[in-house]
Amino acid sequence: MAADQRIVIENCAIATVDADDTEYASGYLVIAGNRIEAVGAGSAPEGLENVVRRIDATGHLVTPGLINTHHHFYQWITRGLATDHNLFNWLVALYPTWARIDEPMVYAAARGSLAMMARGGVTTAMDHHYVYPRGSGDLSGAIIRAAHETGVRFTLARGSMDRSEKDGGLPPDFAVETLEGALTATEETVKEHHDASFDAMTQVAVAPCSPFSVSTELLRQGAELARSLGVRLHTHGSETVEEEKFCHELFGMGPTDYFESTGWLGEDVWMAHCVHMNDSDIAAFARTKTGVAHCPSSNARLAAGIARVPDMLRAGVPVGLGVDGTASNESGELHTELRNALLINRLGAHREAALNARQALRLGTHGGAQVLGRAAETGSLEAGKLADLVLWKLDTLAHASIADPVTALVFGAAAPVTASFVNGRQIVEDGRLLTVDEDAVARSTRDEAQRLARIAAQG
Repeated sequence: MAADQRIVIENCAIATVDADDTEYASGYLVIAGNRIEAVGAGSAPEGLENVVRRIDATGHLVTPGLINTHHHFYQWITRGLATDHNLFNWLVALYPTWARIDEPMVYAAARGSLAMMARGGVTTAMDHHYVYPRGSGDLSGAIIRAAHETGVRFTLARGSMDRSEKDGGLPPDFAVETLEGALTATEETVKEHHDASFDAMTQVAVAPCSPFSVSTELLRQGAELARSLGVRLHTHGSETVEEEKFCHELFGMGPTDYFESTGWLGEDVWMAHCVHMNDSDIAAFARTKTGVAHCPSSNARLAAGIARVPDMLRAGVPVGLGVDGTASNESGELHTELRNALLINRLGAHREAALNARQALRLGTHGGAQVLGRAAETGSLEAGKLADLVLWKLDTLAHASIADPVTALVFGAAAPVTASFVNGRQIVEDGRLLTVDEDAVARSTRDEAQRLARIAAQG
């Protein structure tokens, strides 16, 4: 849509998720080009020029688009396996299969992961891809191509592993890269694909996988590389008690101290999970503004534990939500994480005071924008920000009797998405993607999952 063309959305409840949590029981929003031009109470201003479309959004809640801060797209084609394992045993069971992925598999899996998220209200996605078997093709390019076709804003966290089984790590030897190879490939990916502009659709982060699968030198040099290139840093941290034990045995310190010793705390860093954090760890994250991707469904699926999200938020740690890989969160949707973040945290020490509906929505929107370093551009509905937003239909049987729309969205069943806009472009209408053929995506993911299973069975 041209910069001077406008879309007007009216007669809807609006949760802006701005700094003041401004909400309108009945309001309007104006999109001009790829930006939000105005948002407010009542009817849209008279005399707007070049209005190409008006949407009567009666019965809807408009929110910022959901932002996913941690995922592994390739796992879409290994869903439903190792369903009764903890994280460590799950990794041991699945790494031999994952080590046999190739470019067509990764492309199909990325399309499936992205389609499922986008049709459920995600407008900004990320993928932490760290499995690059030798001779597997252009995996990073395939993932970025899938995101472009789906139409979502996207961050590729270019992962890497150089600690294999022979070095005491978990992944098979042929599934890892050398230190030099990983750093070179990561730098090439950043230079080829990263866009630092305000309205960038594709960005790249430097993302060695985890202490289990990465050498200290890859962590240290990866951080130096990211900062020399001006991009963000991402990894897994403090996910399990086994990781805590591993770090103490190998490095003589806990995960947070180890990460700090390698340059991996800072406002340009975000880590996935952070389940097993003590008071000192949380204080270190707050002091350095290191972000957290909270993945409640995956943490429960793999029996990792309950992250101390209320304590992190109270300390000032930036926190967003993550789907995590769909081999440990088979639904692949971020909307379910709003509800699960709220419910699971109420099982923790803070009980019913842990999180409320608006805090959960903030985690999935503004909090996600913070940890991806894009809070100036997206994550809230404010004039001048990018037009990434969702219209949730709340007047059906599933939600109509819940008076408060934010409560309906977070506590209720998954709300239908009537429309989702990314960069001012509509990508979902009445729960269906406008950018790709969902049925074709489903067929290709099934075919590639079956092909991978056959290859893995052959050893």
